[in-house]
Amino acid sequence: MRGALMLLAALLALPLIPSPAQASSSCTPSPLGTRELFLRGSFNNWSASDAHRLVYVCDRYELYLKLQGEQSFKIADEDWSADADFGGPAAQLQLKGPSLNQRFKGGMHKLVLRLTDKSGSLAIQPFAGKPPQLSSTPSVTDPVALSLRFDSRDLQHKAPFGAVTPGTPLRLSLSALPGVQRASLVVAKRRLEGNQELLEYSEVQRLPLQKESGTEAGRERWSGTVVLAEPAIYGYHFEVEISGKNYVFHNNRDPVFWTREKGSMGAGSVDPLPENPRQIRRYRQTVYAADFKVPDWARDIVYYSIFPERFRNGDRSNDPQPGREHYQNQGVERHSRWLSKPYKPGSGDGSDGVYNNDFFGGDLAGIIEKLDYIRELGANTIYMTPVFRAASNHKYDTGDYKQIDPAFGSNEDFKRLTLEAAKRGIRVIPDTSLNHVGSDSPYFNRFGNFKPGGAFDGGRLNPDSIYASWFKLDPSQAKPEDQYQGWTGVKDLPELDKNSPAFREFAYRAPDSVTRQWLDFGAAGWRMDVAPWVPDDFWREWRQVVKATQPDALTVAETWFDASKYFLGDMFDSTMNYIFRNAVLEYAAGGDARKLYAQIELMREAYPPQAFYALMNLLSSHDKARALHHFGYSDEPGASAPQRSAQALSLAKQRLRLAVFFQMVFPGAPTIYYGDEVGLGGGEDPYNRAPYPWADEGGRPDLALLADFKRVTALRHAEPVLRHGSLSAPLHLDANVIVLARQDGETWALTAMNNAARPRRVQLTLPTALQGRAWREALNTGTARVAPRAEGARLTLTLPAHGGRVLISR
Repeated sequence: MRGALMLLAALLALPLIPSPAQASSSCTPSPLGTRELFLRGSFNNWSASDAHRLVYVCDRYELYLKLQGEQSFKIADEDWSADADFGGPAAQLQLKGPSLNQRFKGGMHKLVLRLTDKSGSLAIQPFAGKPPQLSSTPSVTDPVALSLRFDSRDLQHKAPFGAVTPGTPLRLSLSALPGVQRASLVVAKRRLEGNQELLEYSEVQRLPLQKESGTEAGRERWSGTVVLAEPAIYGYHFEVEISGKNYVFHNNRDPVFWTREKGSMGAGSVDPLPENPRQIRRYRQTVYAADFKVPDWARDIVYYSIFPERFRNGDRSNDPQPGREHYQNQGVERHSRWLSKPYKPGSGDGSDGVYNNDFFGGDLAGIIEKLDYIRELGANTIYMTPVFRAASNHKYDTGDYKQIDPAFGSNEDFKRLTLEAAKRGIRVIPDTSLNHVGSDSPYFNRFGNFKPGGAFDGGRLNPDSIYASWFKLDPSQAKPEDQYQGWTGVKDLPELDKNSPAFREFAYRAPDSVTRQWLDFGAAGWRMDVAPWVPDDFWREWRQVVKATQPDALTVAETWFDASKYFLGDMFDSTMNYIFRNAVLEYAAGGDARKLYAQIELMREAYPPQAFYALMNLLSSHDKARALHHFGYSDEPGASAPQRSAQALSLAKQRLRLAVFFQMVFPGAPTIYYGDEVGLGGGEDPYNRAPYPWADEGGRPDLALLADFKRVTALRHAEPVLRHGSLSAPLHLDANVIVLARQDGETWALTAMNNAARPRRVQLTLPTALQGRAWREALNTGTARVAPRAEGARLTLTLPAHGGRVLISR
């Protein structure tokens, strides 16, 4: 990961940013000038997030955050500039202070970075008490400025709501007490590339707002209409002059999970107009193509997400064997027990110290064998991580895009899987990376395990290779490992040159291309790995091929941040919704619903409806710790007695039930990661990739939990309003309770959730459309309930602890 420092530290809570100390004679300016530094690592997907910005304080940079566990990180500016990229083998930063191999037990820590023209030092120490919460931005005291109001989700302030198509007039209104001299709306077009590495706005319109009187008692309204002519992501803010001073009214300061830009939209905030435009937190406006269409079946999906090597061994004859198979220039390891833990080098588990070379024997035959189980669970779409030939157990190091890995079966087995799945009403979506291949592949052939012809045969450049143009090769470098580019610095994964015409031909243009072949073999669409590292024009061409080959194929991107740019109608239909994952897991764990639901509202506002209803709403994945681990249960090496206890497991499962309930009553495609439904736990990789605990392999699947999963998937399938129904702002939202209204034609649903450890009783004020309706209880929990009756506009609901209810209008 970009040569990152390994620090036993993980971000479990958002940092609080201190303000610079008062200038004194001992204060010195930073040698980096006004450039800002960020803590960037695996905890924030290596982004330059405002939530992890270091603030310069007199003679040093400071950051406050909670630390626990193991992560990689670096300190860098927004652009990974060479003189502001600290960490790794070419580090300019000399680290001093605590040992970097210590394990933090949690709690708040203070990070202090000191720089001079030639060196620097980093210190991390525990911090007691409450961290500073002041902002480096000067405070606003003018009462008129403080009275400014704009809420992007209030139709009185912005209409129409949410994402729009080109040419749609957008009416925006800012209100304030009398005293505003001038007000303008400033619109800019966004440029976002890579993993949010490049983020720029270019101004496209500056519209003076007109003052309107009499719209609100004692307040004035400044309004204007803007029309945006082409699909793009735009940013907008307001600039206001009051008593001769200039202010900016812009997005709020809410951090958004995994997303570099701050601000969850909705109600905004006012600050003095900054000299640096990068300090403006713009509202975002999505303008998407009028012909953007997502397959109709997407909103009816319940995914079952499978890591094939660990799901089910259906054919023991193809199991990898030590001495026969190899991993690069190493041997492989074979687990003799299906239920043993995945190996983690350096953990003392007796493994050989090589990552990703241990195998259990899962395969396509095992998935076929369990298709009835998947159908009975209530899933109707299988998403599986790569199954094409590769040396590792995860298969993202592709060795042959056009062949199923021999340990998983054959191309005919893939066809058989799609046919057998289709008989049961199940679709199959495969996964691959068109960003990088494996160094151990015929395309690259670093280890000489294939016939000569790779771009790096036996560790040497081969300019005559038919694959040489696929890669960015640099023969001027003396060391072989420096002669090619590994994705994020990982030399096992040579990065492809996505602008190579030869690679594009192979990937999607040719009649027998990778993209077309697997669609022809029965795939229902594609999930594309590390989508942000692939140029947008690549995805635009690729999408056209996918839709021409199979018009109702679904395209899913792997993105972790706000994915609006991929939903303009020319790239993807859906994404793995990690913002949803974080928000729902934090909520089910007891987090404040008022803060967390803002993340959901951001997506409802920013994404086109057809994409919002197709999002892959996951809780666990092969890349992050499983839900049970997040909820406090662990049986891994090093776990404490409380983490292993029956009480911790019981509470974690209750929280999981609530999170799954949230998935099933919400728009989008709920995603079950194999084994979650029977209580399979696991922390970060590799433990989140443990084998499914089949009873015939000696496992003890939690059948009561499985029954609960089946109950809520059945509820979703039985009630179309839960799959198709519109969603508006919450009817009720407090620290613990979320109540939502869904409408599908004449049918309404009320879905209510409570994350408190005790039952909650809430009283709702029903909108006019819901008054006078009779309701039925939709979720059979085994407990007799009488659906409540509304008294006029009032409806009282009692919600169970860590649970929810669904009411359907009669």
